[in-house]
Amino acid sequence: MGASMSMLKGANVPVTAPSVRVELGWRSAPGTPDVDGSALLLKAGKVRSDADFVFYNQATHASGAVRHDGKGTGPGTVTDTLSVDLGRVEADIDRIVVAASADGGNFGQVPGLYVRLLDAASGAEVARYDSQDATVETAFVLGELYRRQGAWKFRSVGQGYSSGLEGLATDFGISVDEPQQAAPPAPTAPAPTAPARPAPVAAPAPPSYTPPPPAAPPAAPAPSPVRLSKVTLTKEAPTVSLSKQGGNSGEMRVNLSWQVRKQFKGWGAKLGRAVAMHGDLDLDLCALYELTDGRKGVVQALGNAFGALHQPPFIHLDGDDRTGGSANGENLSINLDHKNQLRRVVIFVTIYEGARSFADLDATVTLQPQNGAAIDFSLGECTVPSTVCALALITNTGSDLLVQREARFLVPERGVSPQRTIDYAYGWGMNWTPGRK
Repeated sequence: MGASMSMLKGANVPVTAPSVRVELGWRSAPGTPDVDGSALLLKAGKVRSDADFVFYNQATHASGAVRHDGKGTGPGTVTDTLSVDLGRVEADIDRIVVAASADGGNFGQVPGLYVRLLDAASGAEVARYDSQDATVETAFVLGELYRRQGAWKFRSVGQGYSSGLEGLATDFGISVDEPQQAAPPAPTAPAPTAPARPAPVAAPAPPSYTPPPPAAPPAAPAPSPVRLSKVTLTKEAPTVSLSKQGGNSGEMRVNLSWQVRKQFKGWGAKLGRAVAMHGDLDLDLCALYELTDGRKGVVQALGNAFGALHQPPFIHLDGDDRTGGSANGENLSINLDHKNQLRRVVIFVTIYEGARSFADLDATVTLQPQNGAAIDFSLGECTVPSTVCALALITNTGSDLLVQREARFLVPERGVSPQRTIDYAYGWGMNWTPGRK
């Protein structure tokens, strides 16, 4: 069905589904740049404000109509997904542009780039456009959802930008980071000369002139320039401050996505490894927490300990992905508005079933604060028979939250659970009983 639905550039199809998933995908290959999906909600060709830009650093539109769900991996592919609830799109928005940007290269180095539109309820493919003519572009408008006589349609676009995400964003009216800082000094020079001349007229003028200036300044700070930066933690630079990234409030989503490494030796090994991991791989994202009042616990699918976002422990597991390779991997959320009640959190992952160790997995962790830059890192290669891995340690310093890349593959001793193994490694000191899900 996918092939038959593939569109030519400039073609359009009606969209009758009330909610759709927009999937950007490409083939994973050595040296392929990282690709990020984004959406711009437009009125007459421009955003109304920077809040109409939905991407990795601003994951949810205020209307709830568009959401950036993030990366996922499948056999030999990577996807970045957006959700669009067409019924919640505000009346004055007439177009939603679907874009992609390449980080660390250009789209000529991204094999098999495509965009797919799926019915969110049934998963049925509504439309697909395969990009085949990319060269030096670092950003791409792949398609757009637009209103025509009260109904929605999707058009394949395929327009490239060599100026990256910044060039694409500014083209649609987004203000990006530094440019705004250069502007304020200019108006201050004319300002002193103006009051000096019309001193007598100044008295009658203020009543009619004063209202507009106050109205403008409050509007400016609210949509402050968007940050396009991402922070990648490495073994050499493993720690980042959330407040320095502007990301110490609101909800922070933690995502784990993975794919099976395909470097097998010999057909027998390939077949055996594929059988061992095909479809049944179940990774569980978990968190050990310690609150400032001394309470400790675990958030995990085992025992249905999913936690809570608006009451202690202020950490919530979004659900258990039993498929092992869903579009979005595993996700949990941390409520940073209550960061003062969190003393420390260890985010970790266990293999529940489907593999004997992490040795064949390439996994990526992304921490996406509601405000501020995304933080991501890869786990690197696992060389021990590990079934539990500490991903990140979040520590409250009293004035800030520090995020530290751990990427520690641990090997449980015989008869010791993965959870207890993490507990021992980080000195949590909890009592554990067997659990099931």
